[in-house]
Amino acid sequence: MMREWIEEIQSGRQIRQNLISLRREIQEEKQKRALAYLLEGEYGIFVDLLKHEDAKVRKNAALILGEMECEEVLPDLVEAYEREETLFVRSDFLKAIRCYEYDSCLPMLKERKRQIEQMDITQQESKHLREELSLLQNMILQYEKPKKHLFTGDQSKRPVEVILLTNRCQREATRRQIPEEKVAMLAGGVRFSTDQLDQILKIRTWREMLFPIPGLQAVEGTPEQIGKMIGTSKITSFVQGLHEGKPPFYFRVELRGKMPIEKKGSWIRKMAAELEESSGRNWINSSQEYEIEIRLIQTKEEKYVPLLKLYTIEDERFSYRREYLPTSIAPVNAALLMELAKEYLKEDAQILDPFCGVGTMLIERNACVKARTMYGLDILEEAVEKARENTKRAELPIHYINRNFFDFEHEYLFDEIVTNFPGQNKNRDEEQIGELYRKFFEKAMTHLKDGGIVLLYSSEKAWIQRNCRRYPQYRICREYVINEKENQSLFVLQVNQKR
Repeated sequence: MMREWIEEIQSGRQIRQNLISLRREIQEEKQKRALAYLLEGEYGIFVDLLKHEDAKVRKNAALILGEMECEEVLPDLVEAYEREETLFVRSDFLKAIRCYEYDSCLPMLKERKRQIEQMDITQQESKHLREELSLLQNMILQYEKPKKHLFTGDQSKRPVEVILLTNRCQREATRRQIPEEKVAMLAGGVRFSTDQLDQILKIRTWREMLFPIPGLQAVEGTPEQIGKMIGTSKITSFVQGLHEGKPPFYFRVELRGKMPIEKKGSWIRKMAAELEESSGRNWINSSQEYEIEIRLIQTKEEKYVPLLKLYTIEDERFSYRREYLPTSIAPVNAALLMELAKEYLKEDAQILDPFCGVGTMLIERNACVKARTMYGLDILEEAVEKARENTKRAELPIHYINRNFFDFEHEYLFDEIVTNFPGQNKNRDEEQIGELYRKFFEKAMTHLKDGGIVLLYSSEKAWIQRNCRRYPQYRICREYVINEKENQSLFVLQVNQKR
């Protein structure tokens, strides 16, 4: 069909329709190569169409040239872009140009960006000019990376309002570590004001740190109205007070709520464009080089709560955990488990993890209360190798052994066993899980001192209760619900060997 479409175009018949068909066809790499072979690398047919009287013909010809990635046509695309007067086509020329090494075009792109920023844009022009401006900004940033702002915290030591997102079931574990008296409990976290951000950053049980924009509780209206409210708020002075360096700040927008996904993109673009303009370009929307996320959380009343996530904050809490497996526990969850069980943990303890994975549970156990000797076992060699790498970065002396727990022997007993217990999967059914728990309870007793503790993170409450009845040496001290939906809990067991 491609040959027929090309012949039709050369004959001047149904040019627009045939270009559209070609564009659709060459989305597949195989067909793109077929077109290049058919044309023998000569793209003059499309270059000539960049001057066609039909704007949509010019648009589709440009986009095809962009897809074909033939460097020789870049000057033709640039020349066509500069002379193009139809606004909706200009963005498509830029989309074609960005497929090439266009660094030589940067002065022209910057000048065009400056021109648009200084225009008095009418409502009729706004959609297309904003799209063109957004493309220009991102194309320039591909070659000229903005200097990142350095997060310093509020040097004036004025209280800053903070929201910490935490485990929904165990918010209190984080609340206890906050050195402030007034802390509001939210559905998924805590909210408070503090002048000790450096201390808050060390708490290991929060998942995300967000900052409300001073003076803005909730906003409503069109995307343009909301963008203007945020752009003219105290957002710039607030963020500047937490950083070294001047505006502009590069941002992205994250909209969370019930808005249909097909409407979100347009809504966000309109809102972000207005924020840019109303802030005097102190804020620049960038899909790749952003350092701040403006998160809008939709409420039941159709309002939006604006929050800031600062990627300028270097979160070093779990920097050791570079290696992981799909089944690995998230380090923030492991830290939460240890914080919950802290009253049962012994300083200078000897600890064993029989299913250690990549070592996260042991590393977080030591971060919570210092241990003396730690051993990790796993039957998967890859897991043990990754655990060693993570532990090396954590600078801890943990001993890892690639071995089945049920074949493990050791010359002395342990104070604690801590583990993320394996669950059901395609290779392990309910009956096999039951047998695994039975063998674990029987084997664990042989490795624990009298009064020893077992921290078991599991979704199998029934099997734990059943085995505590079968082996009365075990007593369930506490259960901490972690995820109600998935029935995951932390069980604290104590062993009395004399029973």
